[in-house]
Amino acid sequence: MAKIQLGTIVGVSDDPRQGFERCCELGVPTCQLVCTAERLLGKFKPEQIRAAADATGIEISSFFILFEGQVWDRFRGFPTMGMVAPDYREQRVPLFKQFADMVNDIGLKSLTSHIGFIPDDPHDPVYVGFIEVMKDIANHLAANGQSLCFETGQELPSTLKRTILDVGTGNLFVNLDPANLILYGKAYPLDAVEIFGEYVRGMHAKDGIWPNRDDGLGEEKPLGEGEANLPVLLPLLKSKGFRGPITIEREIHGPQQTDDIRKAMAFLEPYLELGDE
Repeated sequence: MAKIQLGTIVGVSDDPRQGFERCCELGVPTCQLVCTAERLLGKFKPEQIRAAADATGIEISSFFILFEGQVWDRFRGFPTMGMVAPDYREQRVPLFKQFADMVNDIGLKSLTSHIGFIPDDPHDPVYVGFIEVMKDIANHLAANGQSLCFETGQELPSTLKRTILDVGTGNLFVNLDPANLILYGKAYPLDAVEIFGEYVRGMHAKDGIWPNRDDGLGEEKPLGEGEANLPVLLPLLKSKGFRGPITIEREIHGPQQTDDIRKAMAFLEPYLELGDE
């Protein structure tokens, strides 16, 4: 029976092959690459990344674009994040397009990004301007045959779904991170799946617990030790048409990260078969 493939996050290092070799060691066939636009455009040649992936046989499911200067905090992050932040749009829009063109040169058609803290009020001037910016970016991606998955967490799921419909270019989707929805205090992941439905094209397997009132962010946990409830979420997600891959994310470093990724692989294994959901 067919199964959903697993992957992990691979940061683009000075030696691009290192991250792909780690995927081989873990036994996962896919990855999401991640890098800031500023670093990728200033340091790397795309053919080096393509050659490293091909040499190891690892499939790049999506390229996660970050930007320098972003603050991962639900209180201080609004004016710094993604394309929502007005003060950064003029700088980041051309960076985003250059990034997209660069990864398109090596055949990558899916990008993923935290787009920012999207306002809930559709009449908010920040939201109105943001929609125009996203139409510009999405049309540029469409000309390349590329799509963009919005990483969840910094906005209400209903607001993100409305954003996709308001932009209306047909190439915007969702990378579901159930832990982020909890860490930013935005939504129960099961409710988010019902809202996003068939728009979910990527997923991060990550877990966490809710923030207290004064916390800038909740606390990430090893998979199965938080409140993402993946044993219930994954069958529901498959019933909406999701077929993978699932990218395991553990935002710590060192040997414990590797141990937690391996445990996550074992945790996910019973839920990977694709039947008649």
